[in-house]
Amino acid sequence: MSKYEFITVWCFKAPVESVWNEIKNTECWPKWWKGVKEVVEVTKGDDLGVGKICHYTWKGVLPYKLRFSMLTTCVRPLKLIEGVAEGELNGKGTWYFFQIDNITVVRYDWTIQTNKFWMNVLSPLARPLFRWNHNVVMRWGKEGLKNNLE
Repeated sequence: MSKYEFITVWCFKAPVESVWNEIKNTECWPKWWKGVKEVVEVTKGDDLGVGKICHYTWKGVLPYKLRFSMLTTCVRPLKLIEGVAEGELNGKGTWYFFQIDNITVVRYDWTIQTNKFWMNVLSPLARPLFRWNHNVVMRWGKEGLKNNLE
């Protein structure tokens, strides 16, 4: 398996509560995040969302889709959402939320390993393309969320 680590930072002129609600409600992502093709909630989780499991299908610029499930393992309202991915990607994702004056800063740390045979075989050569594709998808997310918050 090939390992990847990504850090994405988004800034919005919006209250942290608004940004939090949009990111926490992953079932709505396909409405505003171009790269998210489908989100299916499998398990609801507790009142905070801990234990929630969703199946995701993602599609970037490159001609492949990625499918994985995400189990929410930790939620600190308006501060942090953490989950563990399993499927064509295995790993951990953590959303961090900060409010600085009237700006909400969101940081997403994504540490994963690929499970698709062809991705692992091509990784030594295609790693820059996979990283570029990830960055495009995250840019789509920022743009979509910004538009959705306005």
